[in-house]
Amino acid sequence: MKLHGTMRVNGRGYLEIGGCDAVELASRFGTPLYVVDEQLFRENCRAYYRAFTERHGGQVIYAAKTLFTLAVSRLVEEEGLGLDVVSGGELYTAQEAGFPMSRVYFHGNNKSPQELRLALEWRVGRIVVDNLYELELLERLAGELHVRAGVILRLTPGVEAHTHEYVKTGQIDSKFGLVIENGQALEGIKRALASKHLVLHGLHCHIGSQVFELESYAHAVNVMMDFAALVHRETGWAPAELDMGGGLGIYYAAGDEPRPVEEYADVMMQALTERAVAHHLPVPRLLVEPGRSISGPAGTTLYTVGAIKDIPGVRKYVAVDGGMGDNPRLALYQARYEACLANRAGAAPEEVVSVAGKCCESGDMLIWDIRLPRAVPGDILAVSCTGAYNYTMSMNYNRLPRPAMVLAADGRADLIVERETYSDLLRNDLIPARLRRERRLNVASVR
Repeated sequence: MKLHGTMRVNGRGYLEIGGCDAVELASRFGTPLYVVDEQLFRENCRAYYRAFTERHGGQVIYAAKTLFTLAVSRLVEEEGLGLDVVSGGELYTAQEAGFPMSRVYFHGNNKSPQELRLALEWRVGRIVVDNLYELELLERLAGELHVRAGVILRLTPGVEAHTHEYVKTGQIDSKFGLVIENGQALEGIKRALASKHLVLHGLHCHIGSQVFELESYAHAVNVMMDFAALVHRETGWAPAELDMGGGLGIYYAAGDEPRPVEEYADVMMQALTERAVAHHLPVPRLLVEPGRSISGPAGTTLYTVGAIKDIPGVRKYVAVDGGMGDNPRLALYQARYEACLANRAGAAPEEVVSVAGKCCESGDMLIWDIRLPRAVPGDILAVSCTGAYNYTMSMNYNRLPRPAMVLAADGRADLIVERETYSDLLRNDLIPARLRRERRLNVASVR
């Protein structure tokens, strides 16, 4: 397994994260356990801030959907980033954490009236409008509240990124955004400009996730600025902000080749400047929304090895006490991961095994065909780069409680998400009067 951030193998041959012994973390907090390397999370935030804000005067907006808790909100705020939220729940979390609402950007393709009202009442910095229906709804709600809302329009540029089908978003056939090609985008801009209660600040697009080809971003910038020039000719308006979304790819396993954040920033800024000058437009402020590339490498999940099933000549399965309930990405996207035995992190691999989860589902696999030392029940398996879209996509399938999460730094581990209990699983369950045990027993006695 490739070591990330503060990871190291200590003198006992155990994996350390943030100066904390992973085996001791597993013993103290139980498994499965999400471990966040605070130093690496902060360093990733700072790399973006330096590349976009300090170097080019842009704005970095962290995508909360990748990893978000009250504590994570505080980290993002302290590092000077904005916050991209996509639901009332994420917005509420930011509010409860005390995150500055002026730095919040509210996304989503089907925001409810209640969510939009919250955003207006709490005065979020920008509402990223996804469609014409939302534009009309937001205009009405802002009028009722007697406020003016700052908005950015999300457009579909027709740019297809080379990534998994489920995380492509920039192509024309997408549930997100107003399509440029068929005139929807221009219509949306004209309506926004005519609004009494909305202030149009800029344009937004997002071409996909886990993207390595920076040329795709440069092409998307060109498409957006060509459209901005058309809009300027039609209306006289030019965007003050251009939000290019996120999606920069990270290392998960061999073959992944992430590009430096500085290069990512320079490629987009160069394309933006050249196109703006060519069209005689002011250069808009460049906004980006990184998530995975900040939180992903900073996360590791610890599991305890249980049953081992060897099918000679076919495959050897090593089962752990988690799986698709805490990490559904392999089932959804055929995601790849690397791992090591945290209690034998320096040991040489001896065999090829496949790591299985414990859900009653054939697709509940964490890693296919990985070389590990010979595993035995009780070993601690550490899976790297699980900071993004693991906790936030976790679920209670098979009524499994979701794991705890700790923040590790300088040899200290702080609990930031408590482990769910069996009682938590029943918290919202109700038994109607007609199904109460007494009635059921009476019916049974009649039979």
